[in-house]
Amino acid sequence: MKKLSIALLLSLLFFVTPVLAGSGHSHGPTKEQVKISTEEVSKRALTMVESLAGEGKIDKTWVGLKESNVEQKIFSQRPEWVVSYHNKELDDASKQTLYLFFTLYGEYLAANYSGT
Repeated sequence: MKKLSIALLLSLLFFVTPVLAGSGHSHGPTKEQVKISTEEVSKRALTMVESLAGEGKIDKTWVGLKESNVEQKIFSQRPEWVVSYHNKELDDASKQTLYLFFTLYGEYLAANYSGT
């Protein structure tokens, strides 16, 4: 009886393990990331400006402005999209240019008035 129990246990280990290692799943990213275009990052920046203004983080006069510049820059050896806007309606000259930062795949990173 003892040998039968051991044989049954070992056979279960051999038949159960392959089921757990089957296909249809991945341990990596759920989908392949695609780098976005200049046009797409411009759209995302516009949406983010509206969101930031709605939250009161930036002045509402930023909403509806067209971007001044869209370019890729390298920060800490990592390329990022930088979208800038210029707003002449603001009195504070140091806050007349707004910079938004995105990954090359379109994830929002940050916004500031310095560009760095």
